[in-house]
Amino acid sequence: ALAPAIGEDFFPNVDGGQFQLHVRAPAGTRLEETEMIFARVEQTIKRIIPEKDLSMVLDNIGLSTYGTALAVGSNATVGPADGDMLVQLKAEHEGATADYVRELRKVLPVEFPGVTFFVQPADMVNQVLNLGLPAPIDVQVSGQNRAGNYEAAQKIATEIARIPGAADVRVQQVMNAPEMRFAVDRVKAQEIGLTQRDVASDLLISLSSSGQTAPNFWVNPANGVQYAVNVMTPQYKMGTLDELQSTPVAVAGTNVPQQFGNLAIASRGITPAVVSHYNVQPVFDVFASADRRDLGSIAKAIDGIIDRARPNLPKGSQITMRGQVQSMRSSFTGLGFGIIFAILLVYIILVVNFQSWLDPLIIIMALPGALAGIIWMLFITHTTFTVPSLMGAIMAMGVATANSVLLITFADDQRQAGRSAAEAAVDAGFARLRPVCMTALAMIIGMLPMALGLGEGGEQNAPLGRSVIGGLLVATFFTLVIVPLIYSIMRRGASVPDATT
Repeated sequence: ALAPAIGEDFFPNVDGGQFQLHVRAPAGTRLEETEMIFARVEQTIKRIIPEKDLSMVLDNIGLSTYGTALAVGSNATVGPADGDMLVQLKAEHEGATADYVRELRKVLPVEFPGVTFFVQPADMVNQVLNLGLPAPIDVQVSGQNRAGNYEAAQKIATEIARIPGAADVRVQQVMNAPEMRFAVDRVKAQEIGLTQRDVASDLLISLSSSGQTAPNFWVNPANGVQYAVNVMTPQYKMGTLDELQSTPVAVAGTNVPQQFGNLAIASRGITPAVVSHYNVQPVFDVFASADRRDLGSIAKAIDGIIDRARPNLPKGSQITMRGQVQSMRSSFTGLGFGIIFAILLVYIILVVNFQSWLDPLIIIMALPGALAGIIWMLFITHTTFTVPSLMGAIMAMGVATANSVLLITFADDQRQAGRSAAEAAVDAGFARLRPVCMTALAMIIGMLPMALGLGEGGEQNAPLGRSVIGGLLVATFFTLVIVPLIYSIMRRGASVPDATT
């Protein structure tokens, strides 16, 4: 009954002393303006986080033109209007990192209206668990109908934001980046002997250099190294629309160039800042994180939102939840089947060893107690089901099984000596009290420092220790009381096993 109230997380959250804040200004903001916004955000961060706790703030603004930096950089950055801020706390910081993040989530949107803020994982563990995504929950709306899918993604994001515990909910793709559109008047261009390609090529050379259309290289005779020689208009001379329209367009057969503005009509519009694909299909990502609530509960609430939104999708579109949630569910399913398989395997091995179907069944009666103790301990300590806690469950069940084998073996020996089933069970309980308690106490005391989560990163392995301690506390009681009781009942009147077997 307590299991649904415990919750699920892939791995425990660890206070790494740093967080990565993503700042996204309105689409179309120039890099210089974005830098000024970042400077003001830094001042707010320094005001909220005291100087005695703050170590460093590192900004990474805009997209890099280098392939290596683009490959290893944040995939949440889509243009010059956004970037990342890595905030590093001092090793001896007093305040919890999560508390500072929550305070920033409240203050920043109020002080900077129109700017989007969300926190990305800064530690290596969560970055790997997210499979490179900037959030543990990724709801993907894919299909060819981009307008309908984007509208569906926005509605889903609005509903997810209402879920208690869901934080940093946003649609990754920016669809309203401003752009200038130029339509070449082909009649005028044809009158002076130009094609649309000629006009577009001259503009491309002016804005993106001649390296795009006519690569040219100069070889240094001193060292033999080739250097690219590109020609383009300086960016500071392209600050206005009039300057852009004054771009010269070369006309064949004449020395007088034509201005670009005389050949093309300008208009304003909006365009997607980034276009994402998954399995060839265009996709819109709705990202979300968890705060003060387990990841599994939020994912279950999102499942309901997805089920309600799926019938209203455009034809050919689909919704899928990916990210850390998908990995967590597949891992938990595998661990659950692993625990069941381990119990069956232990039972079969005990059947072969005892040459009986009943004694192994009595032995594994201690396992329900171990499972109950694990759930009770996780519930009391406010610990969720994680991969470490499930690993601790497997360890606790192994020790509980070994103690039960010790007790049942002694009880069978007593029955061979002529004792009744009830007397043999009582004798086994008293005789094996010391070794069973010593085995359980050794494991419990050894796991106690781990369960307390002491030291840096201790939160990572604390669920394992708590599972082992809780499982053994109840399993030991089951081994010494419940298992002998069941043995005395189920072996009542049964034949005495042959000593030779």
